[in-house]
Amino acid sequence: MNDFLKRGWVEFPRESAVLDWIAAAGPAAQRVTSDPGNEHWFRNGRTWFAGVNALPNDSTGAVPDGPAFKGAAIDFLTRHTETAAIAFDRGQVSVCYPGYPKAQHGETDAAVRFRRNRDAAHVDGLIGEGEPKRRFLREPHAFVLGIPLCNVDAETSPLVVWEGSHEIMRSAFLRVLSAHDPKDWPSVDLTDAYTAARRDVFSSCVRVEVCTSLGQCYVLHRLAQHGVAPWGRSNAKERPVIYFRPLLDDPGSWLIRP
Repeated sequence: MNDFLKRGWVEFPRESAVLDWIAAAGPAAQRVTSDPGNEHWFRNGRTWFAGVNALPNDSTGAVPDGPAFKGAAIDFLTRHTETAAIAFDRGQVSVCYPGYPKAQHGETDAAVRFRRNRDAAHVDGLIGEGEPKRRFLREPHAFVLGIPLCNVDAETSPLVVWEGSHEIMRSAFLRVLSAHDPKDWPSVDLTDAYTAARRDVFSSCVRVEVCTSLGQCYVLHRLAQHGVAPWGRSNAKERPVIYFRPLLDDPGSWLIRP
């Protein structure tokens, strides 16, 4: 827990329970990406499949005929969230392909540069709306659990985390949101505070690429700034990761430690 609170993320070792889960979830994820009905999830010149809430899992994380998700990460999260059991949302099937990230139709040059040079760094749950985009807290997540479905190295678009960024973000959002009732937080424009905090993160936090072996997983703090590195020189066909991001029952606890 101390490591998690300091860095804003924690990685767990390879476990047989996770491998058992992947054995069932991997084919399910493949069916999701190959389903013509999910074509709308392809982004960036078909170099990224976003797949938000596309995995057909139940509240235990189990896909049909597969096991519930178990292991050290669940033990950690039940202690971290002080709950008897974690109720999963539908998993995100996030897959990067060689060439990620190609320019997306209609994307500005600045947006393309940010994705390539800054890993599309973001905090989950802040949704951009309007033109120009303004950011609002529409999805107050409890945590982000990532489960890679393959080995991930520096050449296959690993997750990127800026260590300690969660505390910079917390301070920035507190300065704005503390003046409002939590029920009104979704209507508060966080764009300026978020943009300034992101600059602080880039200048003061260490950027870490999260490389993993099959059977490992990791938990990100809900306020941690993170992104995805560009695809390197790997000959792999794809890099799939399942993300679970359940929403908090009480949005007012979004900024409460941990």
